[in-house]
Amino acid sequence: MTRWLFLWLLLALPAWGAVGDPNDRLPDPAKEALAREIGRELRCLICQNQSIEDSDAQLARDLRRLVRERVAAGEDQATVIRFVHERYGDFVLLRPPVTAATLLLWATPVLALGGGIAVIMLRRRRAIAEATALSPEEARRLAELDRGAA
Repeated sequence: MTRWLFLWLLLALPAWGAVGDPNDRLPDPAKEALAREIGRELRCLICQNQSIEDSDAQLARDLRRLVRERVAAGEDQATVIRFVHERYGDFVLLRPPVTAATLLLWATPVLALGGGIAVIMLRRRRAIAEATALSPEEARRLAELDRGAA
């Protein structure tokens, strides 16, 4: 029983470290909640698949401070996200905007699969056509058999 408890505590250590520095929190709970909500929409540029609220990287800490400074200054969610987006580009957003480039990115696997299937089907048709075509010797023999049967 104590081994399981030790294992659970050991696995929970990273979660305790991700809470962040209490000195970085905003004194107003409403603004802190807004800053956390904004932070959950921004990607850590180092960790790539974590929000800046979940990441322990130094750059994520800096971005959390930047977000909290802007929220403390009275900016709303859209303004803060726009500021960070303009500064770091689409990659900083956990939900990037849908553009022609992102549509192509998402469609590429489907297009590649469809192209692969089309190539396989064309090769099979060509192989079947070549297998069913008679050689000149076979055509001559068939013509002889037809004449003999008639």
